[in-house]
Amino acid sequence: MVASERPVIQTAFNLKVDEIKELQPGHALIIRKNGHISEELINKPLAPQKCSFERIYFSRGSDADIYKERKALGRLIVPQVLETVDYDFDNSVFSFIPNTAEVSFYGLIKGLEEQLNVQKIEEIKQLDATASEEQIAEIINRRARIEKIAVKDAKLRTFITQDDSRDDLVAHVYDITYGSVRPKTDNLIVIDDSIVRGTTLKQSILRILDRLHPKKIVVVSSAPQIRYPDCYGIDMAKMGDFIAFTATIELLKDRKLTHIIDEVYKKCLSQIELPKEQVKNYVKEIYAPFTNEEISAKIAELLTPESINAKVEIVFQTVENLHIACPGNTGDWYFTGNYPTPGGNKVVNKAFINWVEKRNERAY
Repeated sequence: MVASERPVIQTAFNLKVDEIKELQPGHALIIRKNGHISEELINKPLAPQKCSFERIYFSRGSDADIYKERKALGRLIVPQVLETVDYDFDNSVFSFIPNTAEVSFYGLIKGLEEQLNVQKIEEIKQLDATASEEQIAEIINRRARIEKIAVKDAKLRTFITQDDSRDDLVAHVYDITYGSVRPKTDNLIVIDDSIVRGTTLKQSILRILDRLHPKKIVVVSSAPQIRYPDCYGIDMAKMGDFIAFTATIELLKDRKLTHIIDEVYKKCLSQIELPKEQVKNYVKEIYAPFTNEEISAKIAELLTPESINAKVEIVFQTVENLHIACPGNTGDWYFTGNYPTPGGNKVVNKAFINWVEKRNERAY
């Protein structure tokens, strides 16, 4: 039996993880008419750079490795998250935006518990001999506050919905759990698996979360900022679709650096006739003047609806932590622009040219 993901085979045949083999890079599984099966080398494999976004977003969370990796993504982002709320556990509520972020949420809670235990140890060490059982119990019993905040009404994946129908859908995807947040007092932290366009956040989620009247809303992405198009099977091919790119362009305008846009455009045009092996990814220069934090802050500004009262912050996973969580899948071109094949550089430059020339079409 052959399937795209391991858990399907495990469930169908009640097999253990080590009883299923992965098709090796550069190989094909050949099944001949006489029933003979072989795995044959058809293309010399290059250095492995397997897709990491697939692990974050598309793969089945029931796979043993995917489950561990997504939990690690949630746990590793905890220090960044706690900084946004000044390590205030007592006035912070943690949740997730269903459904694919649930596993990374478990990792987030695990990391929060570890951080809270550090605080508990320090507080207990500061107690003197006269401390009562009640005082000790109060410290020991502190927990991260976890609630089921957002409820998804339908199994809709707005990221992969056609452009002309996405906006109509996003406003009706989620409902809210009322009474789960103390108004004007609590910070509300929700983790999502990734933020590509940000459409659902702006048009639906942030408005709905604000109905609970939190002091601050922190949206956490278990994936880094998606900055570059994919050309290997995921439908992320237009620069204008990425909120990280849009935010960076706005930063260039704010700081009177728009000449960089023109320079990158000319460099991309100059490479159109070059063999793909000679093409460089000049779109990286668009992001070069800014830190990750500056771009994240601008993303939060662009995605915050004017009508909401809570302050909004957005926290993205770092690329370094991504590689720690997913060591076997180092392909990170949508975050870094480091494409595994020269054709990727050609595609990203064409995508940028299309954006400048206002061509609403894929770059491949």
